[in-house]
Amino acid sequence: MADILVYSEKADAALELVAKGREWAAELGLGLSAACLGAGAAEAASALAAHGADRIFVSDAAFDGLPADTVAAALAAAAAEAGATVVLIASTRRGKELGGRVAQKLGAGCVSDVNALTLEHGELVADRYAYGGATVAREVITTAVKVFAVMPKTFAVGDPVAGAGAVVPLPAPAASAVRVVGRRAKEGEAVDLTAAPRIVGVGRGFAARDDLRLGTELADALHAELACTKSLADFEWLPESRILGLSGAKTKPDLYLAVGVSGQIQHTVGVSSARLIAAVNTDKEAPIFALADYGIVGDLYAVVPALVAKLQSL
Repeated sequence: MADILVYSEKADAALELVAKGREWAAELGLGLSAACLGAGAAEAASALAAHGADRIFVSDAAFDGLPADTVAAALAAAAAEAGATVVLIASTRRGKELGGRVAQKLGAGCVSDVNALTLEHGELVADRYAYGGATVAREVITTAVKVFAVMPKTFAVGDPVAGAGAVVPLPAPAASAVRVVGRRAKEGEAVDLTAAPRIVGVGRGFAARDDLRLGTELADALHAELACTKSLADFEWLPESRILGLSGAKTKPDLYLAVGVSGQIQHTVGVSSARLIAAVNTDKEAPIFALADYGIVGDLYAVVPALVAKLQSL
């Protein structure tokens, strides 16, 4: 039986793909396989099996730093063993590169940065933003094997299912052609906006860098992460790790509160899936209000301190 094969180096993203892959496999009459590579692969395999993967291809070999060429070769081997006709990879920074590499090895077509993937009349149709986020392109892969790199948070993690998938060991990978001569930690703080249940986003409505303390105070009062538009990172007011949108993170928080954010599409594609969106802006015609569930037309320098005071009093 042919399979759908899923992979991500991030556990949550892998479980999202397994949940949706299990649904499609049932509709298409396919099996569902997953791949777990590197340290902790055996433990990760147990979680994927519990969520419905029929087979889990495992290699706990020392994928030092998960080099892309070695991982792609291992995934191609797993796909060949599974007879996979569809390969789903999470479109993380690593996944974007892996999608193309795996597709090349399998002679497959590939679509990356997929923000919606639907099964229509037996065919998988991928949506991805085009023209800087101004429109959505709908794409179908016509090759026999299809590779999709899907943005994290596109699907929900499913519930565990009865039964357990079979673990299939993969042979040790060949040595990477890349020789690492050194590593240096990236400067600045580490933040994972995709995992944040609440986010406060700040934009060009703030007149000065020092004024961002208002955004920080509001985020602290909400127990939220502070994020920003790309322009504030370009000004070096906040690090790139806090950008939301096409140039940064795609998120799905319970609450997104935009303060001084106009709401251009390049930013809002990163927050449009939030459960609830609220906004504060002086311009009643700002695009963010078309997306928001609640909005305040007002000066953030007056509104934010009032919000913080109210939250702190609760």
